[in-house]
Amino acid sequence: MPIDDFEEDGIVATEAESETRLRRPPLYKVLLHNDNFTSMEFVVFILQSIFGRGESDAIHIMLKVHNEGVGVAGLYTYEIAEMKVEKVTAIARAHEFPLLCTMEEAMDDEASSERGNE
Repeated sequence: MPIDDFEEDGIVATEAESETRLRRPPLYKVLLHNDNFTSMEFVVFILQSIFGRGESDAIHIMLKVHNEGVGVAGLYTYEIAEMKVEKVTAIARAHEFPLLCTMEEAMDDEASSERGNE
C-alpha cells in the first residue's frame, strides 16, 4: 500500500489508500405496453428515434410487444430511463396515441447480462 508522506514544519501528514469501492448504479428496464390503438409503425418509429434501435431490432421488439403484451425497449440508469419514458409519453400524446411506457428496476441477472454486452 503506497503511503505519501508530506513534511511541513516538522509535521508529518500521512495519506492512506481508501478502501471505498464504487458500485455501478442499478439499471431500469423501459417497457412498452401493447394497446389496441397505437400503430405498429409508430412503435417502430419510437424504438428507432428515442431508443436508437435499428430497423430489424425495432421490428423484433414491436412484435414482442404486439404478441406478448409488453417488450423491453432498453436498460438505463434511473434518470435516463425516466427521461425516455417521459419522451415516449409526450410524443405518443402529441400523435394522439395512448402508448403506455413504464420503467421498472432490472433484476441483477438482467443488468449483468446487459453490462456484459457493453
